[in-house]
Amino acid sequence: MDVDFFVQQVVNGLTLGSVYALIALGYTMVYGILKLLNFAHGEVYMMGAFAGYGVLTVLGGPLALSVPVLVLIGLMLAAAMLGAGALGVVIERFAYRPLRNAPRIAPLISALGVSFFLQSTALLLFGADFRSYETYEFVDLASGIHWGPLNISVVRIGVILTSFGLMIGLTLLVARTRLGKAMRATAYDREAAAMQGIDVDRVIVATFFIGSLLAGAAGVMVGLVFYKVYFLMGFLAGLKGFTAAVIGGIGSIPGAMLGGLLIGFAEAFITGYVSSTFQDFFVFSILIAILLLRPSGLLGRADIQKV
Repeated sequence: MDVDFFVQQVVNGLTLGSVYALIALGYTMVYGILKLLNFAHGEVYMMGAFAGYGVLTVLGGPLALSVPVLVLIGLMLAAAMLGAGALGVVIERFAYRPLRNAPRIAPLISALGVSFFLQSTALLLFGADFRSYETYEFVDLASGIHWGPLNISVVRIGVILTSFGLMIGLTLLVARTRLGKAMRATAYDREAAAMQGIDVDRVIVATFFIGSLLAGAAGVMVGLVFYKVYFLMGFLAGLKGFTAAVIGGIGSIPGAMLGGLLIGFAEAFITGYVSSTFQDFFVFSILIAILLLRPSGLLGRADIQKV
């Protein structure tokens, strides 16, 4: 076995998996509280990628930068995360809140409508052409870790560390803060939480904001690693983020992280050792297998039926 090639696939899987995990966290947080499948989440990720590209363009593009690279990437991440977070709040307020007590099919259809609306909006604003971050123009891709079979660029190191940092931060927020406790209470029983004085609307808005914030960060990271962004990039990424959430156990934050990493590794190794033609086939085959063998996901728990 070619050790160098194997290690490179591990790096690729870790990079992809950390991005999918960030997307999956948005799905699992919203579902955990509202039992809503937010199929517009992939388009929020896409808009975050374009927000990062917008910052890069406003600053003159890779060839005319007048700010340090770390400051530039920080500004791109900040714009993408805040923009995506604000977009998530707007979506919740106008597309989901009026349908909160409607039959489940109504918000699901609304989510699909928002998804198509955001795709069309991006097409009108940015066109159908691929836009490039041109990372190679302002980041020294030769730098990084080059030790034995391990070769990982500084961009991938940054993506992996930032992703895991965000995931750890979210875990601590949910476990140790007052807002996190309110989220857990609302997810367990929304009506009882409201009776205890918790502002359920505020908790739901915060959930959409944080989940969308993570998706916006994922959009910039994908742009930095793979360079290109376009108006349809959120569709397949959103499906894979949803798949990761279901595999890990939708509603479970650790499950979303695990599912994202599993999908990333599966996609990397299938692409490397089989063919990129079959990567989506194998990824969604894993989803079908998990649903058949463990419908609640790897770390999920079956819903308690209230009577």
